[in-house]
Amino acid sequence: MFTRDRGQLRRFYFDAWRKKQEREPLEPMERLVAEVIEQHPEYHKLFENPDAVIDRDYLPEMGESNPFLHMGMHIGLYEQIASNRPRGIGDIHRKLVVKTGDPHAAEHQMMECLAEALWQAQRENRMPDEAAYLAALKRLIKT
Repeated sequence: MFTRDRGQLRRFYFDAWRKKQEREPLEPMERLVAEVIEQHPEYHKLFENPDAVIDRDYLPEMGESNPFLHMGMHIGLYEQIASNRPRGIGDIHRKLVVKTGDPHAAEHQMMECLAEALWQAQRENRMPDEAAYLAALKRLIKT
């Protein structure tokens, strides 16, 4: 799962989904990936023909969003919540779920903050600013 090879990472997604569909045993990370895919029926068609999308570029300037990036953001957020890093993110998540009444919608709001933190870090060629990220997340529960 942890690789810089886009094709290899996508194959992991395809394999996890196939195993779930065929009711094969799943490793913990495969289970997580399959659950994220399951939560996104709009992407299920992608998984019917892996060869068509394994090497596809998704270009924002063409109005495309990258489904693998989107699902990866969910997975990254789950890992942050599970480890409570940055400290307090688990509590923010719980409060936002109560506020929205929908865990998936809460995650999408949180992912906007995560995407901004990652974009800023990449733009400035530095590590993400956890304090700024956490402050942005806290604003979600105050509004």
